[in-house]
Amino acid sequence: MTSLNRRDFLRLASSGAALMALPGALPAAQPSASPAGRPNIIFLLTDDQRWNSLGCMGDPVLKTPNIDSLAREGTLFTHACVTTSICCCSRASIFSGQYTSRHGIRDFVTTFTPEALARTYPALLRQGGYHTGFIGKYGVGGKLPPNAFDYCKATPQLTSPFVKDERGERVHNIELSARHALEFLKSCPKDKPFCLSLSFNAPHAEDGNPKQYICQPGDEALYENETIPVPKTATQQHFEALPPFFRRGNEGRNRWTWRFDTPARYQEYVKAYYRLLTEIDRVVGRIRDELKAQGQDQNTVIIFMGDNGYFLGEHGLADKWFPYEESIRVPLVVYDPRLPPERRGTRLDEFVLNVDIAPTILALAGCPAPSVMQGADFSLLLRGEHPAAWRTDFFYEHPQGGDADFIPASEALVTQDFKYILWPSRQYEELFDLRKDPLEEHNVVKEPAYLADLERLRRRFARLKQAAG
Repeated sequence: MTSLNRRDFLRLASSGAALMALPGALPAAQPSASPAGRPNIIFLLTDDQRWNSLGCMGDPVLKTPNIDSLAREGTLFTHACVTTSICCCSRASIFSGQYTSRHGIRDFVTTFTPEALARTYPALLRQGGYHTGFIGKYGVGGKLPPNAFDYCKATPQLTSPFVKDERGERVHNIELSARHALEFLKSCPKDKPFCLSLSFNAPHAEDGNPKQYICQPGDEALYENETIPVPKTATQQHFEALPPFFRRGNEGRNRWTWRFDTPARYQEYVKAYYRLLTEIDRVVGRIRDELKAQGQDQNTVIIFMGDNGYFLGEHGLADKWFPYEESIRVPLVVYDPRLPPERRGTRLDEFVLNVDIAPTILALAGCPAPSVMQGADFSLLLRGEHPAAWRTDFFYEHPQGGDADFIPASEALVTQDFKYILWPSRQYEELFDLRKDPLEEHNVVKEPAYLADLERLRRRFARLKQAAG
């Protein structure tokens, strides 16, 4: 499955290499660190975490103190998005800095060719002298080649939250990832910078399990006495306002019936989802403690992100895939201890995308990005530079999943003021005026007052779609 998402496109260049010429592309950026003083980098990726499921993003119930601390001491991006809202496509975009249309990973079987893998950010950092590690859910087709990282504890696609550790004992995958992360940090050579990519399987549901979100033993009582606010758009009326083909076997609606079809089930499953996020937050704290113990905390950049958004009942849906806000927007926190004090605790509203991660990590490391990368280096935003050429819109895409009704293909243009959506298998259009309708409740595509906006957005959509792929 694949699609392009929200707040999208137009960039160029990370450290020293000119990227493909997209409309509004940025000039090539200079490396932000010299080879002699390059930072360590830790990239933490969650699975199915929506953009506002963090305490620092305003969730009134969820407890994520360690990630909140990263945000207070670093940079919080409020409008980070993905270009395709499904893990296999998005994780490939994160590795490669490319849209799904270019990297071609559209399902759970296809993986990178050896040539494509050599142009991902971990491979390029390793070639540039970094000690590299990968832990957790790989999610891009088959298994990673055994020599792709200096340290590798990867799983291709987890189906259960519990796995066997090296001693054959049953352990939750969050705990196993934490153990491996600490092992990696303790085993790194002292004469090289390191880059650790830790990809959690959580808080992804175990779809075949009636409990869906399975926490670690001892955490079952977390949030037991809390009441989760129900979203305004989690109603039958909002589901019926979706395109008519959503009422014919749509998988987002199917999964809604598993989790959110009664008030009691809504409370049960969202609390279970929150438990996993709090457990991930603890791992972040353990990693930071180990960095401090090693004296590496002041030279280690930590990036925390989600691989796609997630519906928790909005529009009468569950899961992701579709170009609505809840599906394409993700958390993104960047902690760079080398930034001056006045840059700490910054909140930025610019559109930053999953395709930007690879060129940004390469820029932080002082490594040039290959010309095949389509994302932009956003480290300049961390430093307080706000170029006029930074993207103000982006293209989103998601290929058809199975049949036209199960997970219908979707494409979109996301701007600061509007969202234009095309369902290509149906030639069905939607237009939302985000200035007046941020919850995307009213499709105004047929309203005469929006005809000029619609024509303009269609032209821009066509231009960015062509550039993407």
